[in-house]
Amino acid sequence: MEETKFQEKLKDLTFEGNSFNILKQLEVILQSDPLIDEVGFLHPSQFAALNEETYGSANNAQNSENEMSSGNSIFWNRDHKLAISTEVLFPLYAAAKHAFEAAATQYKMLTNLPTNRGKSMDETAADSSQFSADFLENEVMMHSKALLLLSCDSATAWNSRKLVISKKQQSSPSMDELLFSSLILSYAPKSENAWSHRRWVVKTIAGTHPNMEKIVYKESELVEKLAEKSKMNYRAWYHRCWLVSYLTRSQVLEELMKSKKWAELHVADNCCFHYRVQLLLKLLESSISKHGQDVSMNSYPELCRVWKEELDWDKMLIKRYVGREALWGYRRFLSQCWVQHFGIAARDGADLHGDDFNIKDVIHNFMADEIQLLQSCLTIRDDDFED
Repeated sequence: MEETKFQEKLKDLTFEGNSFNILKQLEVILQSDPLIDEVGFLHPSQFAALNEETYGSANNAQNSENEMSSGNSIFWNRDHKLAISTEVLFPLYAAAKHAFEAAATQYKMLTNLPTNRGKSMDETAADSSQFSADFLENEVMMHSKALLLLSCDSATAWNSRKLVISKKQQSSPSMDELLFSSLILSYAPKSENAWSHRRWVVKTIAGTHPNMEKIVYKESELVEKLAEKSKMNYRAWYHRCWLVSYLTRSQVLEELMKSKKWAELHVADNCCFHYRVQLLLKLLESSISKHGQDVSMNSYPELCRVWKEELDWDKMLIKRYVGREALWGYRRFLSQCWVQHFGIAARDGADLHGDDFNIKDVIHNFMADEIQLLQSCLTIRDDDFED
């Protein structure tokens, strides 16, 4: 029986005391509290203070002693927060790695068996095979979760989770994966494998989930939260830029407004301005005429207003924070798009109304204003900087 074979492969996990028992404790905690949203690794000396803060020093001393005797000096779980003692990290990682590899090997062997065995296959054997598959799927998911908590860049563990999820038709496992990857990102916000897995999950549910807009909104909120904790987090912002393709036009406009305040407080972070570039390109793409590269006249008024607001806003920030490269880089993008798209669209609109229009004059006036802005910033003395 597959379950018996699997258990036999786990017998060697009792090295260095009870490392496998410690792993089982961790997995029980993860199963009993699926909403854990934050994990931390603490020195053993910090657990006493944590327990005292949780249970009190006098009234609940007995509760604290009971928790300590049941292994609370290794794990702490309360209010969907999890703490793991650094003292057990190595044996815990070794046990999780061995358990995962054993489960993954057995699962791959089972899934690679021929599926068409003919009509004469005994129904009992079929039921046993299905039971083994379900059992091994649960083992792979359980052990890979423990392993990834300890080593978030294990690509093999992430890929094994993809393999199991791809064989299930329900959307709930994928939603659970979003919660789990958020847990990983809570302590490793720059984990490339975690972000990549998250994008895979979003693509998996994109065509079937009834409320995709809400998922994209929460993804955007997650990136902003993690970007606040981890400066210059290129992987997080790349994820947010990738989400732009799933945004509706109204969501793009909302994101432009929502991310403006964050950008004002982080003018040195080029990632946020690159995100705004992607939002504006999405707007531009949806407004381009089907017969060319020009902005359609129906979309011109709204898009022109958005671009002028961005130019004025960026100009205000440049004057306030002189010398910030991210602001000037963003302005180059805005200026190039204005000359390429909006000047020509304005000329076409004038032609429709029979008005005289000189595109060269419009571009000349625009460039003159830009040069004036540049010169005004160059005349500021070095001792005037107070940033």
